[in-house]
Amino acid sequence: MTVSMYKISVPIFVQYLTSLSAVLDKAAAHCDAKKIDPSALLSARLFPDMFPLARQVRAASDHAVSATARLAGGEPPTLPGNEASFADLKERLAKAIDFVKNFKPAQIDGSEDKAIKITFPSGATRDFTGQSLLLNNSLPNFYFHCTTAYDILRHCGVELGKRDFMGTPVSL
Repeated sequence: MTVSMYKISVPIFVQYLTSLSAVLDKAAAHCDAKKIDPSALLSARLFPDMFPLARQVRAASDHAVSATARLAGGEPPTLPGNEASFADLKERLAKAIDFVKNFKPAQIDGSEDKAIKITFPSGATRDFTGQSLLLNNSLPNFYFHCTTAYDILRHCGVELGKRDFMGTPVSL
């Protein structure tokens, strides 16, 4: 049985980016209720050599945007990386969700064997097929950054559960 590249990318990205946005709402409410400066959570990390919360959210959205654009044969847009508040991060997530939702199955399905070359900021390049990009790079990185953002907030005392992380499955 063939699995649709669209179905294993776009709805998943939308579901988890939407849940990440809702988690940020809970984090903002937590800051308000506990009289915590939001910058304390936005700059929180699990360990000194890990990205802070704001960067985890940026990375999750970047992986979703990049994967869908590349699977569809395009170049991903560059989203600003200067978000300094929960509202800024939620706006970034909304833009990423809108971008990802604009893709149709016909643009992504059949991209399993598409040759995709990525040049990383270091200048190194890596060759992928559409399937290896999605399954071995984009989705694992996406889940990692979504999970780490959730874990940072949970570690900071925000009352979150698995349902907050998972969100609601999306049917597009």
